[in-house]
Amino acid sequence: MTLPVLALALADVGWLTSKLLRVTLSSAEWVLWLLVALSVASLAVILERAVFFRARRLQHAEEIAQRLSRGELDGLRPLVEGQQALEARIVQQGLAVLSQGPAMVEEVMAATMAAERPRYERFLSFLGTLGSNAPFVGLFGTVLGIIKAFHDLGAVAIRGSAIQQTVMTGISEALVATAVGLAVAIPAVVAYNLFTRALKNRVTRAQALAHALVAAARNPRTDAAAASRPVRGVVEG
Repeated sequence: MTLPVLALALADVGWLTSKLLRVTLSSAEWVLWLLVALSVASLAVILERAVFFRARRLQHAEEIAQRLSRGELDGLRPLVEGQQALEARIVQQGLAVLSQGPAMVEEVMAATMAAERPRYERFLSFLGTLGSNAPFVGLFGTVLGIIKAFHDLGAVAIRGSAIQQTVMTGISEALVATAVGLAVAIPAVVAYNLFTRALKNRVTRAQALAHALVAAARNPRTDAAAASRPVRGVVEG
């Protein structure tokens, strides 16, 4: 649309409306480029988090649970040594201060949990925010496209089927932004839910191990019944 035609079209609207129309009548393609950039960032975060979680799986979980149940703390050290899993890190720190008493063990493991958890939560807020707001970004692009389509329709002299063709073409192009927004949001939401659930399971297992280690530190010699009782939440889930 040329400047004289645009000025004539905006002559009958208010000053603020005309200023906003000048902004919204620009191309909405920048919204698509923004969504593409967010999609690339989302995929990068998903891959990074997947590698991070996979590299920090707890090894020998069943044997660790059994040794804790039996109070075999000396045999527990080689099992957790060198592991980077959240559960293993907490047990490592607890064993390191075992000689200072159960109270110190409990405090150190709680501090380790508080220090380690943010590493697992890194970038998860980005995925959650993107999954919640990407559809709205796409909808914003669609609204801009529809505004431009109807404004262009009112500025040209066409009749009959040409009107329908012009409107439908403009709307179909505008709806692409909504589709792209949904395509960006869905993987982000799925990944956010998966990583959040994985973190929750690890925190639960870590807390179960921590409680078992504190109990073993308070009473190193467990009876036969305790030896046959598994630590709940460690092997399961």
